[in-house]
Amino acid sequence: MKLHELRDNPGAAKKSKRVARGPGSGKGKTAGRGIKGQKSRSGVAIGGYEGGQMPLYRRLPKRGFNKPNAKHFTVVNLGQLQAFVDAGKLDAKIDITEDVLVEAGIVRRKLDGVRVLAKGEIKAKLKLAVTGASKAAIAAVEKAGGSLSVTVATAAE
Repeated sequence: MKLHELRDNPGAAKKSKRVARGPGSGKGKTAGRGIKGQKSRSGVAIGGYEGGQMPLYRRLPKRGFNKPNAKHFTVVNLGQLQAFVDAGKLDAKIDITEDVLVEAGIVRRKLDGVRVLAKGEIKAKLKLAVTGASKAAIAAVEKAGGSLSVTVATAAE
């Protein structure tokens, strides 16, 4: 095979429709835009425009505050951890970090970190190292004989 013999797979590259190129193209004259009106012209910016009426997004009240740099944690419940230990997908003997949780498939991705919450029962002796945990989760893990160390975020509920 030579460079000049390279071709794309049949049907892989579809040619774009050439609009406004005569009546034979099937999209001639008005180019599929209909007749007259704002949408038939160039430079249309309709978006949330309601013909001069006060738009919905301005009529509704605004409340609260959205923190632009808020941290988003992936949540893991104690019941999930126990289920994965019982299924043999998580080894209770090793130190369990966030990367181990991702590898085991308990969490898909870490986001800004993993936070452990106290929903469900934990019987296994686990040694966890995560970004955050609720006070109840820390107490439950220690009651089961394990340890839960929080790295960066505060352990407040």
